[in-house]
Amino acid sequence: MLTRMLCCERIAYPSAMLQLVRNACTNLFVGGLSYDTNETVLQDAFKQHGEIIEVRVICHHVTGKSRGFGFVKCTSEDGAASALKEMDGQVLDGRNIRVHQAHKQ
Repeated sequence: MLTRMLCCERIAYPSAMLQLVRNACTNLFVGGLSYDTNETVLQDAFKQHGEIIEVRVICHHVTGKSRGFGFVKCTSEDGAASALKEMDGQVLDGRNIRVHQAHKQ
């Protein structure tokens, strides 16, 4: 019984890791944002590359002003790859943005 349980745990662990990797592949970090860029502007810029699940512009906790970066979560790896390729280095609200794969910290 113990051997069986360990085997099942080994099988479950890789699938959990695979899900983590898939999520990382659909999450994009967007840096170099104008302090005037809001989530609506960011979503409009990225939605041409595929369906977007979530957009977040990170703001200072006291002032509420943008910190100049955000995150975009796409529904598919293909959409994220397309957005990464096409949007990196583009001008958004007068600033050249940087787009990279987001990594959990």
